[in-house]
Amino acid sequence: MTGALAPTKPLSVADRCDRCGAQAYVRAVLVGGGDLLFCAHHGRKYAEALRSNGADIQDESDRLIETPGTASEEER
Repeated sequence: MTGALAPTKPLSVADRCDRCGAQAYVRAVLVGGGDLLFCAHHGRKYAEALRSNGADIQDESDRLIETPGTASEEER
């Protein structure tokens, strides 16, 4: 049986890692309906095991990489 997951809102600065309390960048939506939040480090550490148990992994850790042109005027 497959079903569409309800869309989730993007993670915010208020979302914290369930393991260490750092800012969360990864959400694991569990088959049973709950979710777990992880920092980028713990997200990488647990993603494969969670995925193999049917969790949907939503990784926003690409937000950690600053892209050219995003520096403020003061930093230039």
